[in-house]
Amino acid sequence: MARFSPDQKFIVTGASSGIGESVALRLVADGASVIAIARNVERMNALKEKACFPENLILEIKDLAEDIENLPSYMKNLKDKYGKFYGCVCCAGITEVRPLRALDLVQMKRLFDINYYVPIFMAKGFADRRVNSGAGASFVSIASISYNHPAKAVITYSGSKAALVSSMVAIAKEFAPVGVRFNTVSPSDIETPMTQDIPEIMDQVRHFYPMNFGKPDDVSAVVSFLLSDEAKWITGQNYVVDCGSR
Repeated sequence: MARFSPDQKFIVTGASSGIGESVALRLVADGASVIAIARNVERMNALKEKACFPENLILEIKDLAEDIENLPSYMKNLKDKYGKFYGCVCCAGITEVRPLRALDLVQMKRLFDINYYVPIFMAKGFADRRVNSGAGASFVSIASISYNHPAKAVITYSGSKAALVSSMVAIAKEFAPVGVRFNTVSPSDIETPMTQDIPEIMDQVRHFYPMNFGKPDDVSAVVSFLLSDEAKWITGQNYVVDCGSR
């Protein structure tokens, strides 16, 4: 039995690879309609080809970090095009390994823009009652266990995820009275293109995983649950998906 119906529309950012791709494909497979947002046209077209119901997957090509302050207006424009949204999942993120002595303020701000400010301003747009479908609507941000279990020299990434987890709790408390839910999911090390770019960190933590590293589908299963009516009484929570690695 499908968890969602095509008239239930979800936004998924960072949908062109990794966890975002898995979330978008799972939601479509679960019966929903998905507006997938990412920058890479080629990978987005490949995403469409992978969908089991491609007619329910709509592609939006956009760099969300280009104009963060106006993301709420962008969300309103999407609503005008597609209708109100039952949920939104922010998966886009970047990481870097940079020790304290090599910290660069410009790069730190860029990372916070993508990992923290984009999901916060997307949440601001989603919280607008003109944009979401009302009580039962659900917003999920992908954080990381780095928020409280950081690896060596992953300073800015860990800080951005800690800020995201904390802020989502505050937002959840603000909108609980109207029934709009906000949660985070914090995976441990998942085999994605982003983690493949930091093999030194993956090697550093490999011994924590007796069942090997997680897959994107291990995360998207939790996200789909949090978006659904099965989780209607869950808000302000941070779900850790780590296979007991910490």
